[in-house]
Amino acid sequence: MDKDVSRSAASVVCILSRMWYSVSMKRKSKNQSSKVNRRRIRQRRRSGPAAAFLLTLCMVVSIGIAGMLLLRLFASGRREEKAFGLMDFGVSSEKIPKEIEEEPQQPDSRYAAELSDEEYREKNRIYAWESSSEDAVTFGFVGDFLLDDEYAIMASLLKRGITIENGISEPLLAQMREVDIMVANNEFPFTDRGTPTADKTFTFRADTDTVSYLHDMGVDVAVLANNHIYDFGEVGLLDTLDTLENAGIPQVGAGRNLEEASAPLYFIVNDMKIAVVAATQIERLDNPDTKGATESSAGVFRCWNPDKLYETVAKAKENSDFVIVYIHWGTENQAEPDWAQLEQAPRIAEAGADLIIGDHSHCLQGITYCGDTPVIYSMGNFWFNSKTLDTGMVKVTIGQEGLKSFQFVPAIQSSCKVDLAYGEDKERILAYMRGLSPDVRIDEEGFVSKN
Repeated sequence: MDKDVSRSAASVVCILSRMWYSVSMKRKSKNQSSKVNRRRIRQRRRSGPAAAFLLTLCMVVSIGIAGMLLLRLFASGRREEKAFGLMDFGVSSEKIPKEIEEEPQQPDSRYAAELSDEEYREKNRIYAWESSSEDAVTFGFVGDFLLDDEYAIMASLLKRGITIENGISEPLLAQMREVDIMVANNEFPFTDRGTPTADKTFTFRADTDTVSYLHDMGVDVAVLANNHIYDFGEVGLLDTLDTLENAGIPQVGAGRNLEEASAPLYFIVNDMKIAVVAATQIERLDNPDTKGATESSAGVFRCWNPDKLYETVAKAKENSDFVIVYIHWGTENQAEPDWAQLEQAPRIAEAGADLIIGDHSHCLQGITYCGDTPVIYSMGNFWFNSKTLDTGMVKVTIGQEGLKSFQFVPAIQSSCKVDLAYGEDKERILAYMRGLSPDVRIDEEGFVSKN
């Protein structure tokens, strides 16, 4: 680079010297000519000052151009030196994303590279997310909800008026919308096609237009790992995937193949990366009505054989700071966890789960800890049928050091509507949860801590 600069400077000096020499020789030749008459001599004398001025101006302009050229060459040299310096430290300037090089989004973020690479995020189901807090993120979780207009919930809503407030109370909606990421179990497919599964007692589906209710509820993630998402066959599941994608709602727990069905969702927020994994062990058969995804066919992420789930959780833990597992398990209408839940919960925690959220039993089940991992075995129905049932919402706050708070918010489903529990009902439900959860403390506001 120094040789190039020196060579350019020498060329400029050489050109200026030749210009000066040419002008001098011409003037000398004119002074020595004996053939010049008096008139031309007088004219040259009169024009002498003007010629000197023009010559001086030419020299000044030439020197200025030369200076600008030298300055530009010097600056270019500095830029190349900077690039060479990056490569000396093993960093190629060509591989640094332009937007990060010019104006970093998060200069101190561990995940700046992932955030800047949109193609990578899309391929790996990574979402850049905003939080209401600068140093934490809140998640909300609820159990089963159903939007099939041939069953009680939607039939009642249509009679009352189709706004969501006629099915879920405004105070409860406010809590659902207030959390940063709201997760709910989508216990049906969105489809207008397919045929119902033969010999199945209950088969559900909802019109694709009703996906707008998820936005009204504040739902950010739809869990599809359950035993009703395949009620109208593969076509119904595929329609559901398309419907949620078109609505901009991430889903987890099902997919067009096993890779997609088992893939976690990742959320990057406040320099934390949080994974959400969803799986189902229902139905517990070798050939269930709800098909498990394979390498080449659509279905749910099944974990009756849990090895693939443990592997997925462990990998998610390697790639994130906090892992949430939402799992469909248990025995219907049974408040006590069954043997499969008791067997799998500690193994899921050992694999790397930091929080386990369960549902399927249609009733509340207890809360415990597997090591440092809190587990709620089942949140019960949320907004699912006409029965009067105790239910609730789980709210957790996650910070850089892990789980900051775990709260169970009591609620009641009654007459096809769900509302927060108040007064004696709230105290009764919390007392009931304490009875199911001997290993934890639950205070008067539902905050849970380890004994």
